[in-house]
Amino acid sequence: MSNLAIKTPSTNPVWEFGPVVDSLTAANAEPLTGRRPHGGRSLLPSREALDRIVEDLRAALFPIHFGPRELSDRRVHSYIGERLSTVLPALQEQVRRGLLFAANGPADVSGFERRAVEVTREFAFRLPAIRALLGSDAQAAYDGDPAATSPDEAVFCYPGIAAITYHRIAHELYALGVPLIPRIITEIAHSETGIDIHPGAQIGGSFFIDHGTGVVIGETSVIGERVRLYQGVTLGAKRFPTDANGRSIKGIPRHPIVEDDVTIYAGATILGRITIGRGSSIGGNVWLTHGVPPGSRINQAPARDDIFEGGSGI
Repeated sequence: MSNLAIKTPSTNPVWEFGPVVDSLTAANAEPLTGRRPHGGRSLLPSREALDRIVEDLRAALFPIHFGPRELSDRRVHSYIGERLSTVLPALQEQVRRGLLFAANGPADVSGFERRAVEVTREFAFRLPAIRALLGSDAQAAYDGDPAATSPDEAVFCYPGIAAITYHRIAHELYALGVPLIPRIITEIAHSETGIDIHPGAQIGGSFFIDHGTGVVIGETSVIGERVRLYQGVTLGAKRFPTDANGRSIKGIPRHPIVEDDVTIYAGATILGRITIGRGSSIGGNVWLTHGVPPGSRINQAPARDDIFEGGSGI
C-alpha cells in the first residue's frame, strides 16, 4: 500500500490518502473499453492539442479575423501557408492516435501512420469547401439577424458561427472515418457555446443558429440549405432501438430531416426520423413527432380564454 500523506496547515490533521491512490490506481488498471491503447495511454488523443488545432484551422480559414492584428492583405497568402504547415502535422498526429486507440487487438502501426497521412491530406484539400460553406453561414447570419451589422460581426461574435465552424471541421474528419477526434472537437464547441451538434449531422450551406444556447442536433440529422434555428431547438431521437442485451443499436437513422428554407423557432422539439418539408415554419415550444409537408406553418394551439376566466383550468 502506498504510504502517502499531505500535511495541511498546523490547525488541521495530516490526511493519509495512500489507500485512495491505491484504489484509483486499481480502478484504472484497465481502460473503460476493456483494452489498453497500443503503446500505452500516451497515444490517446489530446483535447488540449485539438483545441489548439481547431483555433489554428479557424485562423487559416479566416486569417483577417483570427490571424495576427497587423496582418496585411499582401501577407494573407503566406500566413495561411504558415498556419497550415504547422497545424496539419499536428492534426496528423492526433488522427494517428485516434486510429491506434480505436484499433481492437494487435495493429499494424505503420499502416495507421500511412492512413493518418492520407486522411490529413484529404482533409486539407476539403478546406476550401469548408471555407465556402462557412462564408455562406456568415452571410446567412447577417441576412437573418436585424441586429447584425456585417457578416464579419457574425464571424467574430456569434456563438452559432463558432459552433458551426467546429462542426464543419469535425464533420469532414467524421466522414473520413476518423474515430473519437470529431466528437472531441464538437464537445469543445459545446462547452464553449452551449450548442451541441454531433459531428455526424449533415448540414447544408447558409445555416444560421440565432442566439444558440441549448440547441441540440443529433447524429443522423439531415439539414438542407438556408435553414434557421433559434435557441433551445432540439432535433432528437424519439426512441432508441436496443439489441438482445438491451444496448442501443448504433447507426440507425433516428433524427429529423429538415429540408431547405425551414425556420424553427425557440424551444421547439422535433423528434424521430420525420421530414420537415421545404419552406416550413415551426413555432416556438412546439413538440413535433410527425412529419409535415412543404410550406407548413406549425404553431402551438392558442390559449383558451375560458380556462383563465371562470374555467376550472383542469
